[in-house]
Amino acid sequence: MARRIAAGAAYGGGGVGLVGVAAVGVLLAEVQLAKRSVGGGIAPLPPRGDGLYGLAFGRSRPLFLGLLGDSTAAGQGVRRAGQTPAALLASGLAAVAEQPVDVVNVALPGARSDDLDRQVTLLLSDTSRLPDVCVIMIGANDVTHRMPPTESVRHLAAAVRRLRTAGAEVVVGTCPDLGTIEPVYQPLRWLARRVSRQLAAAQTIVTVEQGGRTVSLGDLLGPEFAANPREMFSIDNYHPSAEGYATAAMAMLPTLCAALGLWPEPDRPDASRDESVLPVAQAAATAAREAGTEVTPSRAPWALLKHRRRRRLPEEAGEPGHTTTAGGPEAGRPGADPSAHRSGFRVHRH
Repeated sequence: MARRIAAGAAYGGGGVGLVGVAAVGVLLAEVQLAKRSVGGGIAPLPPRGDGLYGLAFGRSRPLFLGLLGDSTAAGQGVRRAGQTPAALLASGLAAVAEQPVDVVNVALPGARSDDLDRQVTLLLSDTSRLPDVCVIMIGANDVTHRMPPTESVRHLAAAVRRLRTAGAEVVVGTCPDLGTIEPVYQPLRWLARRVSRQLAAAQTIVTVEQGGRTVSLGDLLGPEFAANPREMFSIDNYHPSAEGYATAAMAMLPTLCAALGLWPEPDRPDASRDESVLPVAQAAATAAREAGTEVTPSRAPWALLKHRRRRRLPEEAGEPGHTTTAGGPEAGRPGADPSAHRSGFRVHRH
């Protein structure tokens, strides 16, 4: 199905659906129940994590990190800039690169994939200062607003292509598993999981075909989310909490570093961690089922499926200075929030 969606996007098709219409009547009642529960609290507006991280590493030319996407990329659900994905990724990247990192976040809460063109234009508007690497987190609103999946991935492919043409490495956090949202009941929960995974797999296919890398966010990484939903979700029962964002950011950080040549890249896949070279569609389907899995381009039509270790950063790496153009003088470092530290720097295999 993911391959059909990607092929439909490539040829301009828009009629590839994800579910049969026979289930619609049963699901409508479930949707109404879910709407009464999800978003029952009020998620705070996302704090701005834009700015310069890692000043302790000197005044050399900073790496330019751009974030695009929806409320997840923006960090909605937390109250401190240091708890947003932008701050967590920038702090970690600065520590690994031992170099300052400048962050610009153009993500918009509520955005769907058709907003990516505007966001890319905004990010590339200053031709004298183009991003070195970009992170895109998109897809949940496409599912909840029933955007045709072929249209969704067509917009994503165009965005990745524009960023790659501009010289940026691109890492896409694929559509999260909406079946993990606690107030959603069966059969809507099963349907949400199925649709989310199919879209995530299709996103992986088109991203890899454009030269980008993907990380499967799935249930925003692993059994922790399913086992501790009240800790991993924020007050509105929909957006991640600080713990959830830290878990997702630390899963994406190794791929971000690898894309910039900062992370060790062995010549061969590690069979002990179920890494392998697969046809891109098969790699995409596998990644959609296994949260935290990276898919990176290999020789077409193949892709490399990786399960990276999470590695502990040196304690002193959590101390770089941070200046920001918006959002106050918050440190924005991985150790700034105790819950983020607990989740973000745990060392284990995916």
